[in-house]
Amino acid sequence: MIADFEDFCLYMYVLVDDLWARIGHRYRRPGPAPACSDSELITMVLVGECRGWDQETELVTAWQDYRALFPVVPERSRFNRRRRALQQAINDLRRLALSVLDLAHDRQCVIDSLPVPVLHFHLVPGSPNTATWRAAGATFGKVSSKKQTIFGYKLHLLVTLGGVIRDFVLAPANVHDLTVGVELLAEQRDLLALGDKAYYSTAAADRLQAEAGVTLFALPRANQHVQLPPAVVALHTRCRQIIETVNGQLSEQLRLETNHAKTFWGLCARLHSKLAAHTLCIYLNRLLGRTDCLQIKGLAFAH
Repeated sequence: MIADFEDFCLYMYVLVDDLWARIGHRYRRPGPAPACSDSELITMVLVGECRGWDQETELVTAWQDYRALFPVVPERSRFNRRRRALQQAINDLRRLALSVLDLAHDRQCVIDSLPVPVLHFHLVPGSPNTATWRAAGATFGKVSSKKQTIFGYKLHLLVTLGGVIRDFVLAPANVHDLTVGVELLAEQRDLLALGDKAYYSTAAADRLQAEAGVTLFALPRANQHVQLPPAVVALHTRCRQIIETVNGQLSEQLRLETNHAKTFWGLCARLHSKLAAHTLCIYLNRLLGRTDCLQIKGLAFAH
């Protein structure tokens, strides 16, 4: 039973270290082992994301108070370099957790997108970073649900009805949800995906069904001739509420829409960390036999 923050850190470290033992050999580096092991550093990253320490300066400073848990905390620049170098490893940890997490094997999913702005809209014209972000694919794009225009990307999520992020794609903000959604779903097999009106396309749905056995079920727009019965619409809407819950966890708890990265690879490192933290918290909840939120000192660490 998790009673406090220190307990949460311990449980997360044991979980990360167990998973790392299966894949760590792929990321072995020449030379002596670092004083702060990869398992320890990854745990500090993931727990830091859960706690809202999403800037390296804040993260490294905060961990100084927990030397009993992690005796060696790398200085900020080294911590940042190792975190970036391990971003693919962190994503592989997430995938490994998915492979053994029963909720991740649900064949019924919801697809949607979440805005990931990289610069405030009013800063784009004069910012020296704009050219760097444009070279990395960042664009202006509309977010219909929030009635706003952002500069950056959209994170397209495929989430099971149990709240597990099964897969994701990061795409420029101006690319239509349907285009990225078809790309994301084409990698799946034998799946039912519920989408909102942005994903409605008979041609796309037919192609996914024929090529991947994926059923894309989206509500038609109000101005289209064929409409669904109210009971079907209501059921579809209830099932899709899980994506609002997950989006809320990512935005409010893990601060996914707040960008502190200066480069695209820094952004990717942060996204991988946040998504892995979400998945491993759900995994930890399942191990502990819980299905509710993990509340520790007012922080909900998982679904």
